[in-house]
Amino acid sequence: MIAGTLEVRNVSRVFDGTRAVDDVSFEVAAGELLAIVGASGSGKTTTLRIIAGYEAPDTGAVLIDGADITRLPPQKRNFGMVFQHYALFPHMNVEQNVAFGLEARGLTRGVRLERAHNALSSVGLETAGSRPVQSLSGGEQQRVALARALVIEPRALLLDEPLSNLDPTLRRTMRTELRATLRRLHVTALFVSHDQEDAFSIADRVALMRRGKLLQIGTPEELYDTPVSREVAEFIGRSTLIPAVDCGAFAIITIGDIERRVAVVAERGPGDKPFVDAFAVLRPEALAFTSPGAEGAFPGTIVGRRFAGSITNYDVLLEDEKLVEVSWGDRSLREGDRIGLAIVREPIALVGG
Repeated sequence: MIAGTLEVRNVSRVFDGTRAVDDVSFEVAAGELLAIVGASGSGKTTTLRIIAGYEAPDTGAVLIDGADITRLPPQKRNFGMVFQHYALFPHMNVEQNVAFGLEARGLTRGVRLERAHNALSSVGLETAGSRPVQSLSGGEQQRVALARALVIEPRALLLDEPLSNLDPTLRRTMRTELRATLRRLHVTALFVSHDQEDAFSIADRVALMRRGKLLQIGTPEELYDTPVSREVAEFIGRSTLIPAVDCGAFAIITIGDIERRVAVVAERGPGDKPFVDAFAVLRPEALAFTSPGAEGAFPGTIVGRRFAGSITNYDVLLEDEKLVEVSWGDRSLREGDRIGLAIVREPIALVGG
């Protein structure tokens, strides 16, 4: 399988005066796995449809290995596609479903079935070829859909919410299996999802879209630890944004009568001006409980708790009516308990308002 480099260059698409995709550019390197995440209406699915050829952009271009394919129909792009609902044919068995896409390419029946068997083997279903698709579990159907997309030896693989139809337990397993399969086959893959956990578990890099715009693209760690804007910080992971004074290499947070100086992530250039309206991004794991009167701690009251296995997530109301979330290993704390809250992990991200 020959992995291609996929490029989206300044692509825009307008529907009824609304910019569903607004000057979006990114590149997916050969063999890379890129996820596009965003809420409903963010433009992620329209972007995928433009890449696949099911939607034409108003401006911009789609390229594979430098060749402009913007005006090519879907069948001439040699992209594999895994749809959200898999679109398997119920009147065909598993092997026939996988081989279906090869018939239009003029291959003989023997070659089609051989390649279908090889594709099924690549996803761990080598013995399932004769089974009816109705007999398969949700996870098996997902793998058949993946095999059908891989059997044409695509230059890139496009996946539309590939795990959304699976129950939570199976979904966790399939995340691991899907990433392992795509990495083993060295496939260039782009998938869209509204689920951050899917994206973070599978992708090498993640692109966040909102209202048609690409807000940030980077590794999961980069989006989580160094969001470039308030919008990114609020969407990615869980966090509390606290007003702060931007002092360059550090910020000052004041809650009630307590003032705290914290180091911030140095992502801005030397010529960048400080944020006028700055917010410190406090992740739940960057905070710790201490006694209410501890030096430098913000006093607060626990107003909510959610058990989550090895940790418990606590909602803490601080002075000035600021509500923060804390992930903590001690399960014994209860609503109404008075505590002190300390920032124990630095540097923290700082974003503009």
